[in-house]
Amino acid sequence: MDEREFDEFYAASFQRVTGQIYAMIGNRDEAQECVQEAFARAWAHRRKLDKAEHPEAWVRTTAYRIAVSRWRRTTRGRRPADRAVSAPVTAAAVSESHVALVTALKQLPEAQRQALVLHHIADLPVHDVAREMGVPEGTIKARLSRGRAALAALLADEEGLSHA
Repeated sequence: MDEREFDEFYAASFQRVTGQIYAMIGNRDEAQECVQEAFARAWAHRRKLDKAEHPEAWVRTTAYRIAVSRWRRTTRGRRPADRAVSAPVTAAAVSESHVALVTALKQLPEAQRQALVLHHIADLPVHDVAREMGVPEGTIKARLSRGRAALAALLADEEGLSHA
């Protein structure tokens, strides 16, 4: 993959992958940082990436693993709090339903949340989700079914609270 091809790949994939990682981890800034780092790693491994069947899946998996590693470091207290002050980043307004969805997704078990995001937000077929997560297709189908049911219940509860 040459520089132009990589730039096109980045431009076509960055927002989509960031949205998917955000849905998985629930923090937009962290998702952007993890995806940026994953693309930096992809550039360093572009020759291997060129041979990969699905470079976007490679970047998404790498970004998710970076996010998990960061979370683990933070929860173990090995990383001091970030005290750096930077200019505020303006982001597009987020709808109330989007906030409710992300809040509900955060309450699901990680495996269900990841399966739902990959299948419904990343638009991957079940067999690709299974391959990316390293589990059988039947496991993904069960996680999707349970996750959708739990998500529906959580969103129904949220709807009931907002109209009460």
